[in-house]
Amino acid sequence: MNTSTYDALSTIVGSERVSDKQEILTEYSGKMTQQAPSLVVWPQSVEDVVAIVEYANQNAIALIPVSSGLPRLRGDSAPKVDDAVIVNLSKMKRIIRVDTKNKVAMIEAGVTYDELLQETEKHGLRPLMPFLPKASKSVVAGCLDREPVTMPRFHWDSSDPLLCTETVFGSGDLFRTGAAAGPGTIDEQLASGQAQKNPMGPSQFDPFRILQGSQGTMGIVTWATVKCEILPEVQKISLVGSDKLDDFIKFMYAALKRNLPDDLFILNRMSLASALKKSRKEIDALRGELPEWILVMSVSGHGILASDELEYRFAEINDIANETGVSLNNKVGGVSSNDVQKLLSCPSEEPYWKLRFNGGCQEIFFLTTLDKTPNFYSTITKIAKETDYPSNEIGVYIQPTIRGSNAHCAFDIYYNNEDSSEIERAKTLYLKGSDALLKSGAYFSRPYGPFTKSVYEHTSPDIISAMKKVKGIFDPNNVLNPGSLCFTEVSK
Repeated sequence: MNTSTYDALSTIVGSERVSDKQEILTEYSGKMTQQAPSLVVWPQSVEDVVAIVEYANQNAIALIPVSSGLPRLRGDSAPKVDDAVIVNLSKMKRIIRVDTKNKVAMIEAGVTYDELLQETEKHGLRPLMPFLPKASKSVVAGCLDREPVTMPRFHWDSSDPLLCTETVFGSGDLFRTGAAAGPGTIDEQLASGQAQKNPMGPSQFDPFRILQGSQGTMGIVTWATVKCEILPEVQKISLVGSDKLDDFIKFMYAALKRNLPDDLFILNRMSLASALKKSRKEIDALRGELPEWILVMSVSGHGILASDELEYRFAEINDIANETGVSLNNKVGGVSSNDVQKLLSCPSEEPYWKLRFNGGCQEIFFLTTLDKTPNFYSTITKIAKETDYPSNEIGVYIQPTIRGSNAHCAFDIYYNNEDSSEIERAKTLYLKGSDALLKSGAYFSRPYGPFTKSVYEHTSPDIISAMKKVKGIFDPNNVLNPGSLCFTEVSK
């Protein structure tokens, strides 16, 4: 990239917030996708972002929005075109406000889960959070990417917990979505008692749904409001172990139908051991003590009748467990409920839990329904055998979403990130496994990496055409993350 772009961005944000150092640029590429950007720029205000997007439109510069820190597993920050610029929002750190009454937090794009957890706790709230996110993971990025939260009880819509946003579209236009759109400024809305809680609108138009899952191809979100829930006064964690995944399904459907548990998800022994231990030796030792599958469930109580709430909810869950042949325990193998409780209210400690076993991890994740997850697991283990990958080293995480109406299913392929043969074997399993899962009915709602092309080859041409028309409205010069999803190179 020529020096004029470096100089122009330095004028916008300051020379200390633009870098072309190779050691920084390579952080944004991955083992599966090697291409690196030409520059990184760190805006600190919405005005900076607007100016950067306007410059990109005038000069046909590709921009890739990023707000989370290392490690990067999915290649979402790796450019698909030459001379791309990373727009890193991680320095936009303001927690603008936490509204206890309406259970809403307004945060800038660089705020991490760890930072939000500490602030919301002061207000008696807790954020809806994915399972063990990276310590450096941006909350806004997680919400925009529809990362599943561990508490399906509070997950009413696929968009939760995202509410309103302030967005700079690819055209350079600044826009506020949902109730934040107005009338009036944010300060005027707050003065009139509004909380920017309703994500829908303005009018009959819901642009936040265009932003979610778009991988930064439509707009750059500078702040968002996100749903929170009340911190429980009391909480009970139960574990269920089994060597058959099918044993959990009836129990989960019944409990979810009555909206009784808070946290509810399944891990296989590989994933739970990786989450709890920090070295390969410790992980191997623990998974040898565990059953193949572990169901994790929490129940809580709130307010002056917290203990009574907990008692009646757990009693109903226990009735369902008896009816479906499930045994609720405080300990499974070498793991107690207290051990697991620590995983439900914090980000991952370093090293990131998916990198502890072998240093590298390639994820396959998709949507399905709970009853179909055993068949999808059989599919991935069959492909693992064909590619000479040990199936007992595949991590599995199954998370009911939208109160159990569907489920997020994730397979983690661990590999030695310093061994080229292991990287290639993991990539082969990732591509062949993803293809087999897709043909078996897995729904890849947010595809990443080299498999994205295959997903869109199975997508209706009408849907792709519609997506490109929407892209043309909000990003007419295709400057935002070109090459991602079904969108092509930057316009010249």
